[in-house]
Order: sequence, then structure tokens, then C-alpha cells
Amino acid sequence: MPSPFRSFSSLFSTTLIMVLGAGLLTTYLALSLARDGVEQLWIGGMMSAYYFGLVAGSKVGHRLIARVGHIRTFVASASIVTASALCHALTDTLEIWLLLRLLVGTGMMCQYMVLESWLNEQADSSQRGSVFAGYMIVSYLGMVGGQTLLSFFPQLGIEPLLLVGICYALCIVPIALTRRIHPQPLHPAPLKIMAFWRKVPQSLTTILIAGGISGSFYGLAPAFAAGIGLSNSEVASFMSATILAGLLAQWPMGKLSDRIPRSRLVRVNSALLGLIVLVIALVPLNTLLLLAATFCFGILAFTLYPLATAMANQRIEQSERVALSATILLTFGIGATLGPLVASFSMQLFGNSMLYLYMAVCCVILFLRLARVNYNQKVATRLLSEQQPSDYQLASGDLVSSPLAAALDPRVDEELVQQQMRDDVEPRAEQNTTANEATAEGVAQSEVASEQTGQHNNFVPNIQEDAPPFAPSDSLIEPESPPKP
Repeated sequence: MPSPFRSFSSLFSTTLIMVLGAGLLTTYLALSLARDGVEQLWIGGMMSAYYFGLVAGSKVGHRLIARVGHIRTFVASASIVTASALCHALTDTLEIWLLLRLLVGTGMMCQYMVLESWLNEQADSSQRGSVFAGYMIVSYLGMVGGQTLLSFFPQLGIEPLLLVGICYALCIVPIALTRRIHPQPLHPAPLKIMAFWRKVPQSLTTILIAGGISGSFYGLAPAFAAGIGLSNSEVASFMSATILAGLLAQWPMGKLSDRIPRSRLVRVNSALLGLIVLVIALVPLNTLLLLAATFCFGILAFTLYPLATAMANQRIEQSERVALSATILLTFGIGATLGPLVASFSMQLFGNSMLYLYMAVCCVILFLRLARVNYNQKVATRLLSEQQPSDYQLASGDLVSSPLAAALDPRVDEELVQQQMRDDVEPRAEQNTTANEATAEGVAQSEVASEQTGQHNNFVPNIQEDAPPFAPSDSLIEPESPPKP
């Protein structure tokens, strides 16, 4: 069987080039706005507009793919994203930048849907895990590559935007020239938000807060790093170290979640992440210690989403997983849309350190919520087990239902017990006497009848004694019927 990387080389190449341009564009815009002294609320609004575009793109992508197919949808979306990215170089109007970020998010979601649905449909069941692991690795490598490219342009001129446009244009080539079979059109996935919130509250709470943390980091961490005095190349290293940590942590955390209950692992993860972000926010760190701290942050923050997704999928039926996936994406998008707005507003009021203090508050809320839900589930399970009947039940027996049982109870008066026993015995004795008299009368009548019968049939031999005990009577055997004309 061929390697997944060889089988899906065109799709993986497209993903690598596309995500490289996306990572470069996100960090470039954040650093450009911070350099120009733009308020943090606008920076957070840019990232929120991008994630809102991702949410809206899920609906647009379904309709486009159903109407024109996967490749045409991807080409059209990549063209829109390329034009939107390059338009940032034509104007400095922030309102237009918000609209451009919305268009980029919508187009990117359409591209993601094309790639992931294509992989999901044509990946063999025996290689599905390897295929999507490769897809995630390629995506993380593209993000790291985008931050690395930015380090070669410390002046933040127009060159990074030109590279972004080149990346989005080139990502069309591998998928347009692929020899793979075109996948089937998508079908809309139903949304059951409230039903899943009742069924998997821990998972969706984690996904919501993970979206808020991730969106805030990608949109505002470059501004935070620049605000504490890091150069543009150091900001690129800061972002690269965090994303690389998230990549390296995926496989070990997945193996660990197979050994430890995922709900407990998520609680520990949120508690440790809260401590890390408090250190980054409150303790002045040099560049080396800051890189180490953000590396630990990447390990913990970027594994919340896969842990919560795995925990949700293990608690639902197979038939509900398509609807669950749609609900998970919507929940993450909502968190990633609201998170940068709240974090940027806090940074504007109280300073750059509020980015990580906001994340610390998120971790505290997540830990308390998970602990509360886990406690309620344990109480409900215990009450349910107490209400269920035991496998061993006492049999009632004759002794329990008879008056003699009262004699074994010291709380009952003995005279009452004896009276009950006498009342019970006397009717039984009368019934037995009546039955015996009726039986004797019946026997006498049968003897008289047998004597009369013997007087008339003394010449008939008793063949029943010579016959087998279970032989059928001749009168029960019917002759074979002749064939009808």
C-alpha cells in the first residue's frame, strides 16, 4: 500500500503553501498595526473578523462545492483570498481592513473544506489516522514557515504582502494538476447545538475557551511581544517556538490521553496553562526564558482542542459524529471570534500584560466549569446506581405470607398470633372434611356403575391390559383417502 504522503502529495503540497501564506499574513498585519500605534481593540477586531469569516465560510463552502465541485471552489476561493491580501497594500483604512479580513476568513474556510472533505472521502480506513496526522503536520509546518519568512523582513515593507499573494497563487497549482479522482459534493451537516451541550458539556466548554485562547494568541501575541521590546525577528522566533511546541505535543498528548481519562487530563492541562500564562503576564522574563515559557504555553494551549474533540467523540454514537463535527467547528469559531475582542479591549484599558491575564481567567473558568460538571456527573452516576435494583433479591416464600411469620416478630402480641393461626386452621380443616366426603361419594358411585357394566359385558376380553401402555386406539387411525377424480 503506498505511503499517505505519496498518495496525497498534491493536497499536502497545496496545504503547506496555503497555510504558509496565512501564517505570514496574520503576523504581518498584527505587527504592522502595532508599529503604527493602532489601538489594541482594532487589532483584536481584525482577528475576530477573520474567525467570523471562517464561521460564515462553512455555509458558503457547502453551497459552492455542491454547485461547482471541489477544484473550482478552491480556485475561486484562492483567487478571492489573493486579491484581498494584496489589497492591504493599497489602503490604510481600518474599516476596509476589517472587511478584507472577513473575506480572507471566508475564502480560507472554503479552501479548508475542500482539502479536508477530499482527504476524508478518499483516505482508506486503514490509513485515515496517518493521512490526517500528515495533514496536521503539514499545517503546523506551514505556520512555522510563515513566521520564519517574516524574520527576513524586519522593516515590514510591502514585500511580505507580495509573498502572501505568491503563496495563495501557487497553492492552486498542485490541486489543479492532481490526478486523483474528483470527490463527491458535500451534504450539509446538521447542527444540534443544545443537544450536544447537554450531552458533552465538558468538551464543548473546552473547545469554546480553546478557541478564545487560540484566536487571542494568533491575533494579539505579536503585538504583546513587540510591546515588551522584542524586535521583529525576535517576535517571529517567539511565534515560531509556540507553534512548533503545539506541533511536537500532538502525538505525545494523544498517547497520554489513551492512558489517562481525558476529562482529568483536560483539567490538569487547564490548571498548568493558567500557571504558565500568569508567569508570562506578571514576571519579567528575558528573551530566553520567555521563549521557554511560550514553548510550554504552546504544548498546553494547542492540545486543548484535540483532547476535547476526542473526549466528545467517545461519548456519542457513530451516527451523530457528522453533526458533532459541525457543532464543534461552530463552537470553536464563536470562541475565536469573541476571544480577541475581549482580550484586545482589556489590553487597551490595562496594558499588554492583560492578554495573558485574560487567558489566565479563561483557564480558571474552564477548570471550575470542568470540575463542577465532573462532580455533577459523578453524583448523578452514584444516585442512578443506588436506584437500580440489586441482582440478589429475597424470595417471599410461604413463611413470609403465612401467619406463622408474625410469631417470629417480637413486636407482635402472642395472643393475636395464636388467634390468627386458629382462624386460619379451622377453615382449612372444614375445607378438607368437605373434600373428603365428596371424594368418598364419588368412589361409591363409580363402584356401582362398574358392577352394572360388568354384568352386561362379561364376554368381552380385556385387551387394554395386553396392549402397550402408549399404543393408540384403532378408532383414532383413519384409512388413506383414495385419489379424487
